[in-house]
Amino acid sequence: MSGVRVLVGTRKGAFILTSDENRKKWDISGPHFAGWEIYHINGSPADPNRLYASQSSGWFGQVIQRSDDGGKTWEPVGNNFAYEGTPGTHQWYDGTQHPWEFKRVWLLQPSHTHPDVVYAGVEDAALFRTQDGGHTWQELPALRATKGHLWQPGAGGMCLHTILLDPTNPDRIFIAISAAGAFRSDDGGASWLPINKGLISPYELPDADADVGHCVHGLAMHPSRSNVLFMQKHWDVMRSDNAGDLWHEISGNLPTDFGFPIAVHAHEPETIYVVPIKSDSEHYPPDGKLRVYRSRTGGDEWEALTNGLPQSDCYVNIFRSALAVDSLDSCGIYFGTTGGQVYVSADSGDNWTAVARDLPPVLSVEVQTLP
Repeated sequence: MSGVRVLVGTRKGAFILTSDENRKKWDISGPHFAGWEIYHINGSPADPNRLYASQSSGWFGQVIQRSDDGGKTWEPVGNNFAYEGTPGTHQWYDGTQHPWEFKRVWLLQPSHTHPDVVYAGVEDAALFRTQDGGHTWQELPALRATKGHLWQPGAGGMCLHTILLDPTNPDRIFIAISAAGAFRSDDGGASWLPINKGLISPYELPDADADVGHCVHGLAMHPSRSNVLFMQKHWDVMRSDNAGDLWHEISGNLPTDFGFPIAVHAHEPETIYVVPIKSDSEHYPPDGKLRVYRSRTGGDEWEALTNGLPQSDCYVNIFRSALAVDSLDSCGIYFGTTGGQVYVSADSGDNWTAVARDLPPVLSVEVQTLP
């Protein structure tokens, strides 16, 4: 019988939730790395027992942890994230130039085909890669050369928070940065192209449709259709049907078009999920009602999914990396909140159950479908 392993990163450690394919009874292990911020924990598609975790502390810095047995045991691996050459400067909040400084790893994205190959998105925004299971990391510097001097931090810092590896084309990579925008490489990271045409940011940028500088919160795509991208932006839910060359808005009838995460159903490329919050200053659900919204039409037409979710006095947030889907026949949807809840739907979002309620604030959620 197949099952799932849910990898949860929180403000005070990592938790691993496991269940069979029914997803009704759950075992929870953790906290792993108790007391540390775990920005992201992710598993290798090529070897489900190979896990990587980004462990961070304001006191002790950055540690990358690796497990070869599905999270039962861990070992620290390489933690040297050095920008290549002279790092240079980028824009600061006041418009002046500021030196590039490494702070933490936000995201770890393992290769589809090799468990030792992993990409890391960091703050200040840059893309790194390891080819030896995390022992050494090298920057892919052409990304920062793509108008990096014009990139400027958003409210949460200047982080590279999204990495999408095209499963049909190993040379194609999509990334997103807050607050620089989305970028695409068609040659394995040797060169990059800003893919922000159609994005409009009148409140954030002097030039509302500038080439770079847009605050992209998240990207998603279906593995069978990698030219179609979905985006949750700082205001606006967007879609591109040509690998990011041009975007158009699909916010439609959402109660608010502000939010952080976005995901695509495992078997239905036109079914997408977002979790709207009230605004960029009020990071909680509209009307205190926690609702996941689903579109079965690729956007514009949205329905609220509420069964099993609190519909009064709920003021949690859902971070950009805290929404995930599994690939079981009845597609499961998972998300975590700043209130420490982890919600699971085993039926594509129709019904929800809180499988954990009192964890530390959840930073990230990933799910592995196990044989």
